Amino acid sequence: MSPQTLRSPRTAPEREAARHGWLQALGTVLAGLVVMVVVAALGLWAAGAADLPDNAFPRVVAAAVVTAVGGTVELSGGAGAIAETQAGLTVIPLSVTLAGALVIAAGFLRPLRHRAVAGATELAGWAVRIAVLWLAALIGVSLGARQTFDIPLGDVGDFLGMSADVGFETDIASTVLFGLLWLAGILVLALLVSRAAPLPPRLLRFQESVRPAAYAMVALLLAYVALGVVIGIVVAATRGHAAETAAVMLLGLPNVVWLTFTVGLGATWDGQVEGPFGLPMPHLLDQVLRGPDVSELNLGSLAEYDGRVWWLVVVDAVLLLAAAFVMAARSPARVRLWQHAVHMAVALVLTVLMICLVARISAHYGLSIIGIGDLGGDLGGELYLRPRLWSALGFAALWGLVTGCAGGLLARRVRRRGAVDDVARGGR
Repeated sequence: MSPQTLRSPRTAPEREAARHGWLQALGTVLAGLVVMVVVAALGLWAAGAADLPDNAFPRVVAAAVVTAVGGTVELSGGAGAIAETQAGLTVIPLSVTLAGALVIAAGFLRPLRHRAVAGATELAGWAVRIAVLWLAALIGVSLGARQTFDIPLGDVGDFLGMSADVGFETDIASTVLFGLLWLAGILVLALLVSRAAPLPPRLLRFQESVRPAAYAMVALLLAYVALGVVIGIVVAATRGHAAETAAVMLLGLPNVVWLTFTVGLGATWDGQVEGPFGLPMPHLLDQVLRGPDVSELNLGSLAEYDGRVWWLVVVDAVLLLAAAFVMAARSPARVRLWQHAVHMAVALVLTVLMICLVARISAHYGLSIIGIGDLGGDLGGELYLRPRLWSALGFAALWGLVTGCAGGLLARRVRRRGAVDDVARGGR
């Protein structure tokens, strides 16, 4: 008997496992990085960043990619021996984040399709390959995200004979840390959302409660983004300002639509816009927040400027009910009505928590002379936007319980798989 006849043939899962090696991981990382760079570059170009001096545009694009994955870009500056500039910026361009997350998640799931189960070792090995290459990409982008600009000081600068500069550079350590955490979150969420992706056998018992809710929340967030794209296109076509609208859509569309989603739930955000800064958001939000004092951003304050904001409550109700129905329809038939309500409430609370963490904005620039302090006016400004977290989570829990119960009732007439069929098929 020849050695070939003694060698057992490779099984289908083994052939599938062989498809997610280093080459496939490289393709996944490169695809995600290229998409993020392209989206960031187009958005910054529409915002006018291509006209920055000293060929700074590529480095600003790199900085946008760094912040999109949770990395830190540190600002610094000076204005000669008797003055100093103070600057800070915290904002995540969620359009860039979302584009990269979708591409990387698709690349991670592609070789795992159409399998019922997969070992934890196999999944971990596949994820580690992607993480190692993603780490190298993060370091490369971080090294390219640094630049210094000269800031005109106007009459004050001419009188004192000085000029100011402000620059930015990446904190590589924190960028690597948060970038890897971002990647881990994307990969875990991809496994939770996709019914075509395999899970380790020990985790199969959790899929009937976690996967439908995770899928419903991702679908809900993407639905708001799609609605925002439609509204943005209509606004650009009918009211002009196409470049500004394109910049908001390509850099911060989820920042806008997910913020308005929480406002429609009843959440309140505290914010202020002062000085030359402007919110990269609709003019209505800038109107509410601009002034010397902290302002509240909620349904009541927005309605003082435009009564149509009450339609946000209707939109939230319709889309949340649809998400709850989808969740219930994808759940096993034996899941009880109160369980649908609890699953929806927990999922919505976690979703709103994520929005509150990533959609906050903080920016400051000022000039101080001989320790006098911030001169303000044209030489300084501040912008920030922060949620009232606990009230936002409370409203999310309430909406989740109500819509989860209603969605479960609507899904009762929909044919759903039983628990036995779910386990046999691995939740596909």
